[in-house]
Amino acid sequence: MPAASYHPDEAERQQLLNSLRLLDTEAEEVFDRITRLVARLLKVPTALFSLVDADRQWFKSRVGMPATETPREQAFCGYAILQDQPLVVADATSDARFADNPLVTGAPNIRFYAGVPIRSSGGLPIGTLCAIDDHARVLSAEELCIMMDLADIVQKEVQSRERLAVAGRHLAQSEAVLHASEARFRSIFDLASIGMALIAPNGGWLSVNKALCDIVGYTPDELQRLTFQDITVPEDLDSDLGLLQQLASGEIAQYQLEKRYVRKDGTTVWINLNVTRKSNPTGSVEYYISVVKDIQAQKEAEAALIALHADLEARVAARTDQLREREAELRSVIENANDAYIGLDEKGSVTVWNRAAEETFGYGALEAVGRPLENLIIPPELARAHRGAMFRYVTSGVSTVLGKRLELPAIRKDGTRLTVEVRINELDVRGQKVFSAFLHDISERKQAEARREFESRHDVLTGLLNRRALLETLPIAQSRANRGGQSLGLLFIDLDGFKAVNDTHGHEAGDRLLSEIANRLRAVVRKTDSVFRLAGDEFTVLLEGLHDAGSAHVAAAKIIEAVSRPVQVDGGEGQVGASIGLALFAPHGGASPEQLIKEADERMYQAKRAGKGRICPPAPSM
Repeated sequence: MPAASYHPDEAERQQLLNSLRLLDTEAEEVFDRITRLVARLLKVPTALFSLVDADRQWFKSRVGMPATETPREQAFCGYAILQDQPLVVADATSDARFADNPLVTGAPNIRFYAGVPIRSSGGLPIGTLCAIDDHARVLSAEELCIMMDLADIVQKEVQSRERLAVAGRHLAQSEAVLHASEARFRSIFDLASIGMALIAPNGGWLSVNKALCDIVGYTPDELQRLTFQDITVPEDLDSDLGLLQQLASGEIAQYQLEKRYVRKDGTTVWINLNVTRKSNPTGSVEYYISVVKDIQAQKEAEAALIALHADLEARVAARTDQLREREAELRSVIENANDAYIGLDEKGSVTVWNRAAEETFGYGALEAVGRPLENLIIPPELARAHRGAMFRYVTSGVSTVLGKRLELPAIRKDGTRLTVEVRINELDVRGQKVFSAFLHDISERKQAEARREFESRHDVLTGLLNRRALLETLPIAQSRANRGGQSLGLLFIDLDGFKAVNDTHGHEAGDRLLSEIANRLRAVVRKTDSVFRLAGDEFTVLLEGLHDAGSAHVAAAKIIEAVSRPVQVDGGEGQVGASIGLALFAPHGGASPEQLIKEADERMYQAKRAGKGRICPPAPSM
């Protein structure tokens, strides 16, 4: 068995696959819904979203595959990821690559495989969306398009997660830079001494400390030849002077503001300035006391935070757009699904009603959405049970239907009935329980099954029950006889003279005579009795609830009389008689159904040998 070669960029591919954090994670509905659609739309037993790891293929989503992973050397998907186009294997037993593969020669007995590569944004394949069947088949162009469309949805989800992973790494780097900036700012804030100065009423520097000199880059002597107006950024000077005038006039006791100084080297520095006044004995301003704090690092951090917030908002908006796009894709898949899809809220009212639901039940989406499901498709006799089940689940979380495939009756808008196959699942959306249901009309299938069941238990010509039905009915009748304490009788009837009718009038006339005899047998027995046609001109009648053997003989005599009347065939008359063998079963008797039939058959032959048109054993003498 030749294993697929490794991808030319295998190391980079493996690194990307690991970064997506999909391997060995829990199942996700976003992928499970796609594999279910693949299985349903392509009518295959197995559908997988497979990730090709270093030495294995692991199934992120699987339908119809018990195993969670298989060795990479056995993986069909190992070949698929090496191709630009989907890999389709119509019959694996005829393909040299797979003919002796353990997955072909043993369980799950793969014959057909179709896999579409799932690629990253950069084109590296990480796995496939694949469909598998245990029968060889040819994939139509339409089915291949379906596979590629669904694979594109999976691929977009993977690429979205890839982008989020990259964004997460960039965000972590940005946060690291921001934390470093904050640390530098905190270090400056905690360790730097606060700048202090005494300022003359005209703005001149009377006295400055070393910390202030460090802030503005001037020496004390250089500052004393300047005023604070000289080193204030012009755009910030008016607000400072306005507050200083209010302080000088006594309107305020102190003021604080943030402004910028121009350092000796020409750069600007943000400072937090707090100013109070020192008055002389006459009340005039003697000097001002300025406390200067360097807040340049804080301002840079604030600018970085603003930029980071803007970046995060842009990412959130982009992610929202992606989610809306994915929601639109899924809505399109649901809307165009072959099965009816119905979404329900916690109260059981319809929230989603796709095109197939419109066609199946006759209600348009505008008619259905917002209405309780019980008012639409649930038969009146089941409405109460539906309401009770909804209430029980919402209040207790107990359900007997969720996640199961059920066959239920339903009703259309025009009142006609149908049978649907239903699968209901529960989802949690923003803390609210919602329900999704796929419904498939199986009325034709159920009718066909009923027809097959009827035909398997009835004679085609006469419509009577057949030998199989007799063998099924006899044990049940014997059990009833045992419980009720009453006997049953089995009449084995063979027509006398039927061959002569066939030879004289032909087989079609013989068939019409048999049908007429069947009708007469139905008419002459009680409603509690059953009539069977075994083969040819042999019939049996099961008589239940007999008080004595005489009752069976009376019934047999009526049958002989009814059968013996002439039958109109082909413009003439055909006439037959009947020889009847009788076997009785007393309550708690030991005879099996087969023994009872054999006994009645033997006695029928005894009746024929005794002269035909007779009952054996004869009726008891009075």
